Amino acid sequence: MRESPDPRIRWDLIERSGPTILRIVLGTQLRKLREAKGITREQAGEHIRASHAKISRLELGRVSLKERDVEDLLTLYGVTDPKERQDFLTLVNEARKPGWWHRYTDLLPNWFELYLRLEQEASYIRCFDHQVIPGLLQTEDYARHVIRFGFGSTTRDEIERRVRLRVNRQKVLTQPGATARYWAIVDEAALRRPIGGPHIMRTQLHHIRELLELPNITLQILPYTKSGYAVLSGSFTLLRFNHADLPDLIYIEHLASSVYHDKRAEVEPYLAHLERVTIQALTPTDSKKYLEQIINDIDE
Repeated sequence: MRESPDPRIRWDLIERSGPTILRIVLGTQLRKLREAKGITREQAGEHIRASHAKISRLELGRVSLKERDVEDLLTLYGVTDPKERQDFLTLVNEARKPGWWHRYTDLLPNWFELYLRLEQEASYIRCFDHQVIPGLLQTEDYARHVIRFGFGSTTRDEIERRVRLRVNRQKVLTQPGATARYWAIVDEAALRRPIGGPHIMRTQLHHIRELLELPNITLQILPYTKSGYAVLSGSFTLLRFNHADLPDLIYIEHLASSVYHDKRAEVEPYLAHLERVTIQALTPTDSKKYLEQIINDIDE
């Protein structure tokens, strides 16, 4: 049975979303309209003088929507009500607004720009990291050394711009009125790895301790005695959104690419692994105490 588009879409609620969410929701609604009419992606692509691959990207929210394409698709799908058409087109323009990171686009590969968009609009971010301290918890100095390791041949100016980009990302958790929940499970090795030397590590761990005073940030430490669990999956991030049309998303970053999983069968193993690691890690309260011990162990 085909999934029918909901004629009672709460556009007033959708309008409160950010550009990326709007794009994904609009793409989902276009897919539902197409499937309800029994039209293939190939037929839809031909109608707007494009490939079926472009229709797929539009429906997934991976590319910006153009007014002309949306108007033509709405006509093909039998949407003739003027108000409904205008609702779509109004949100198309909203979805095309650039994010704050647009001035850094020369530094960003497409796969990471998509992650930035999603991260900024997620209601719940949960990560497991066993190599380095997660980016949303990093100080400028710690981030600078990590970025130098990853982009050693780049210029000093580019490194500094990458540091600013990373620090600006953190506002999703720390700016006044921030609503995103963040829950990090970090392997003890990442907290003890002396990136930048003792002074930078001590400052970094003090910074994490301060962030844990925020009600929306939780840390669990996976101690060495349980670190075998880190080998099973590697680092990954779960993003969750406050919208029915958006599934949970698993993001895995590699050196020069990334992988996104959004199908339920792909996401479930990672959810199960997160639950196992959560049980094996120290509780948030004990993690705060253990963090103090790690700070005291650093010999400056």
